[in-house]
Amino acid sequence: MSRASLAKDPREVAGMFDGVAPAYDLTNDVLSMGMDRLWRVQTRAAVAAAPGERVLDLAAGTGTSSEPYADAGIDVVPCDFSAGMVAVGKRRRPDLDFVVGDATALPFADATFDAVTISFGLRNVVDTTAALAEMFRVTAPGGRLVICEFSTPPNAAWRGLYGFYRDQVLPRVASLVSSNTDAYSYLSESIADWPDQRALAGLLHEAGWRSVAYRNLSGGIVALHRATKPA
Repeated sequence: MSRASLAKDPREVAGMFDGVAPAYDLTNDVLSMGMDRLWRVQTRAAVAAAPGERVLDLAAGTGTSSEPYADAGIDVVPCDFSAGMVAVGKRRRPDLDFVVGDATALPFADATFDAVTISFGLRNVVDTTAALAEMFRVTAPGGRLVICEFSTPPNAAWRGLYGFYRDQVLPRVASLVSSNTDAYSYLSESIADWPDQRALAGLLHEAGWRSVAYRNLSGGIVALHRATKPA
């Protein structure tokens, strides 16, 4: 499977990520010019997990977002829909308890986690509302959710410049470092099709989350949404 469509059929999405898994982390570094590392640092700070807490890291891919939690003594569960991503992650970090799981039907009991986080993955789920409801279900009362996702720069000039990079430059650069250029065409299309910051905040509130707030990173190229489950 070369790429998924914006219908986001789960089999197509999983197959696409299986195909790019071996070079996924390198490609991300190149396409984001290293900014993905800084975005992950900001995400961990927003999660604010303490040793002894249990964190579900959804769309964990090869585990690059999960390993700093584990290294800090936090009980983290990396979960991804792509078996190919998980296989690469298990080879990288055999000490992490990777789980292959669907965000719309998570294989975890109710109120299992103190915090749930998902970075650059919610955009690829076939049913955003169902995924937010599942995250709510597996979060303990008083727990928190942090979403890191591409978003919409509020400044028109910056939005236009970013749009040009996303739609014209990104797929061309991807062709130099990835074996599946079509997958990164999907990336740019899915970002353009994704709700902006306020719209996503509204979906979170509709799913039952409270204290919903967001903060822009890199001028709004990425946004961090944070919410809590009522105690």
